[in-house]
Amino acid sequence: MAQVATVPKTHSRRFPNESKEYRKARERLLEAERELRDQVEEVAALRRKLPPGGELKEDYVFKEAAGDKTAHGVRLSELFESGKDSLLIYSFMFPLKKGLNEPCPMCTSLIDGYNATVRNLRQRANFAVVAPAPVERLQAFARERGWNDVRLFSAEGSTYLRDYQSEDEKGEPLPIMNVFHKKNGKIYHTWASELLYLGSGKPGQDGRHVDIVWPLWNLLDLTPEGRGANWYPKLRYD
Repeated sequence: MAQVATVPKTHSRRFPNESKEYRKARERLLEAERELRDQVEEVAALRRKLPPGGELKEDYVFKEAAGDKTAHGVRLSELFESGKDSLLIYSFMFPLKKGLNEPCPMCTSLIDGYNATVRNLRQRANFAVVAPAPVERLQAFARERGWNDVRLFSAEGSTYLRDYQSEDEKGEPLPIMNVFHKKNGKIYHTWASELLYLGSGKPGQDGRHVDIVWPLWNLLDLTPEGRGANWYPKLRYD
């Protein structure tokens, strides 16, 4: 009979000048952190076991905002590179309406991070950012932010955002992550950050539907101050 490895509930390492009270409380927290880690993996396993969602409604055509290059049309199916069957698409709240020239600061914070990590991500999966704004505005903003690696597309003239629940009832953009998977020559929708549609879990709590793909908040949760109740990323800092 195979032996099951036992995982110790504590360890002997100590940090300078910590008190017994601190260590006792930290060990309680450590157990909670271990349980959370196990639950995160359980949820990830459930996500991987989802049956295919609906087949892609249509092969949407986006306009790519790539530096100073002339914008050109790219089909969603063309975003799948050879050997990579999954595609993540983040819906960027960069409005189409005239007079609304500034994109969402929090979406911008997210994409700042994606631009830094996308080279690693692309070793395993495809990734794109899609927004309703015209491609020229996306190009200009990408230059301002220094987004050189993340692929940025305009969905102007396409129904993608509406079809994949990235707009509210008034047509305003929503910050949604959608995942698609190619199998047997067909493309299926497999997951979306649908917690947004459920609202906040508790009074005064943000929906946190994209926390799973946003390292900023997880880093702040490690600090005694936490993420705070009234602080949010800005487009620019003094």
